[in-house]
Amino acid sequence: MIKKKIVFLLLAGLFFNVLKMGATDGGGFPVPPVFKDTAWLQAYSIKYAPDGMKDAGNIAFKKVCSDRNGVVLIQSSRGLLKKSGGQFLYPGQLVPHVSYLPIVDKKISSLGLYQNQFVFADDKAILSNAWAGKLYSLHTMPDVTLFSGGDDFSFLISNGTLVQYIKDSKLLFEWKSEEKLIDVLFDKKSNLFWLLTGKSISAFNPGDKKVYPKYTGDGLTCFSLAGNTNEILVGTHNGYFKLNGGTGKKSAEINNALPCRDLTVIKNVDNRIWFGSVNGAFTQEPNGKFKYYASKRWLPGNSVTDIAAGSNHSVLVLTSKGLGEIHFEPMTLHDKAMFYEQQVRDRHIRHGFNATITRMKNGNVNAGSLEDSDNDGLWTCMYLGGEVFRYAATKSPEALDNCRESLDAIERLYTVTKIKGFPARSFERRGYAVADTQVWKHAEDPEWDWKSTTSSDEAIGHMFVFGAIAELIDDPAMKAKAIRLMDGLMQHIVDHQFYMIDWNGEPTRWGRWNPEYVNAMPKNVGDRKITSSNIVSMLQTAYHFTGKKIFKEKALELMNKYGYLENLMRPMKEIGLAPGDAGDLAKLLSDGWNHSDDEMYFLGYWGLYRYALNDTLKAKFKASILDHWQIERPEKEAAWDIFTAITGVKQFDLDEATWYLQKYPLDMIEWKVANSERKDVVFIPQNFRNQTIKEVLPPDELPINRHNSNRFDLDGGDDNGTTEYSAGDIWLLPYWMGRYLKIISAPVNNVHAAAGPMNKGVGR
Repeated sequence: MIKKKIVFLLLAGLFFNVLKMGATDGGGFPVPPVFKDTAWLQAYSIKYAPDGMKDAGNIAFKKVCSDRNGVVLIQSSRGLLKKSGGQFLYPGQLVPHVSYLPIVDKKISSLGLYQNQFVFADDKAILSNAWAGKLYSLHTMPDVTLFSGGDDFSFLISNGTLVQYIKDSKLLFEWKSEEKLIDVLFDKKSNLFWLLTGKSISAFNPGDKKVYPKYTGDGLTCFSLAGNTNEILVGTHNGYFKLNGGTGKKSAEINNALPCRDLTVIKNVDNRIWFGSVNGAFTQEPNGKFKYYASKRWLPGNSVTDIAAGSNHSVLVLTSKGLGEIHFEPMTLHDKAMFYEQQVRDRHIRHGFNATITRMKNGNVNAGSLEDSDNDGLWTCMYLGGEVFRYAATKSPEALDNCRESLDAIERLYTVTKIKGFPARSFERRGYAVADTQVWKHAEDPEWDWKSTTSSDEAIGHMFVFGAIAELIDDPAMKAKAIRLMDGLMQHIVDHQFYMIDWNGEPTRWGRWNPEYVNAMPKNVGDRKITSSNIVSMLQTAYHFTGKKIFKEKALELMNKYGYLENLMRPMKEIGLAPGDAGDLAKLLSDGWNHSDDEMYFLGYWGLYRYALNDTLKAKFKASILDHWQIERPEKEAAWDIFTAITGVKQFDLDEATWYLQKYPLDMIEWKVANSERKDVVFIPQNFRNQTIKEVLPPDELPINRHNSNRFDLDGGDDNGTTEYSAGDIWLLPYWMGRYLKIISAPVNNVHAAAGPMNKGVGR
């Protein structure tokens, strides 16, 4: 039976590797790899602060514990506190613990756990409500601040200077420390109590009632048992080191390659070492890297005072501002997609647009309001594209309804302007848009205004999704609408010599694909390459679905007569700073890598490759896409990796793409994030691409940004949490595209944790 099980596991592993690494289709042609969508642990945080308590800002939070029942208590300068309410995105409160008056009325000075039960110290005794209340061990220290339980209900207690060892109300040992004690803990393996001061570590042996000095040094701040070894982890203001508990010698030199070196807490939680610091909490992963939890995405404040194990494998991080409860919920990518789908529908739809919430207060998603954007059309087309791929992959009626609603919004961008084939950037009810009469124009309908100056970003977004709808949506009316809109837009551009002409009869600032504009740029300026790539993609898409020869003729003319094929095929390594004799605009457009261009390139690659005019061009376009993707690989950007998969290549960094999707935070609030002071990352010299460190950080440690941002931007956001982004364009587009391309599987096991955010929802 055991042999059969081993054979089964080997075969299952072989099958999984075939899925991951790629196979052949029987004819020897490579089949793209497939990510098997099984559950992993998705992290999210529930935060608790003492809101409503008098003078809440001056409360000192000292210790947090969770007992065998999952009850959480916090020791503070206001006495014992407990959690009230709280769920993901809806912070709870810390309120006085008044559920048992005999404890409330005592002068509780310290809190701890013994055999996973709450134990308290007051001015008279060590006591507990567990064990039928029989634990009540008297002492003679009225100001206990530290204690730790040993074998058979013995306790070592201290007020920071005096140390007593008691059992059953008997004083068995007393000792006075020359330095103030910071912490005490009991090691059951060695039957020793460990004592920490800022300059030393000692061991008390309850057998012979003696204190043995083990280590002397400076700047010690915290310590913890390492686990099953005989080592002690010792924190300092400059990192941590390991101490051999037997010899008292360092097992290794100090490790200060940490997210923050100034440590305040070290705790072993479920056999993982967690570190608290003056700037966040972190834990070391099996690959040796540190997982960093800082900012209000995770914690009410960054100065950590204690860490403890919570219920259901959660981790309690107590800070100077309150409690962060970090949960780890089993979730598949599909589960996460459904969570994000609800986030979009609950809070981010404005007239069918995929919009951003702003003007929130301290991350309160119910206190914000939807706002218009310069790129309402672009962000909506990216969300709409995701829903198109969702429908193509699943035939979901809900996805089709979402497509229909957002396509209506895009269609109205064209009708509200009354300019044939010219879409607005956005529209809004009159009086509610920004009062800029140079940009916002009154519609014929007195209820509405529309936003002019439409850019190439909008145009490529429109053409991308019009093509996807025309190809993949089986609703005749929607398909016809998409083709009509793409025809109108491209005819407008062709009729106006490859410009978008605004309300004033002039080209918009960025709606320019004319050869005089494009080829006036030096060859190494990115704008020359991107405009060429985009307009060819757009013309090919229009020709593919309308059959109008003018679009094909113009595409070939631009490529062959005006050098657009050479422009778009130029290797990315040649793109850089404009030469000294270039014009001001060229210099402006090439002062660094343009990540908005990346977004436009990859959206355009859908039509550039998929609707190529012939196989020769298709092969060239594939080479151009792969050349671009090679440059982008360090960013581990899921959208660019998955767009690259349309070419059919076997290698497109699927692992990195799914890593991005898994690690993207559920909380899409634009919290202030700062990583530039971290010591666990390797910084590199300044460069044209603005890559700051050797290896990109996980998305849940970075500021929330769309795909047009630099993933190597280490700092950003808003400490007040005023903005929540939509998952529609950021996450759902690459995920559903991956599902449509069959490089991400349907969920293998759909897991919904009963207490997690999936069941509690993202908005009410």
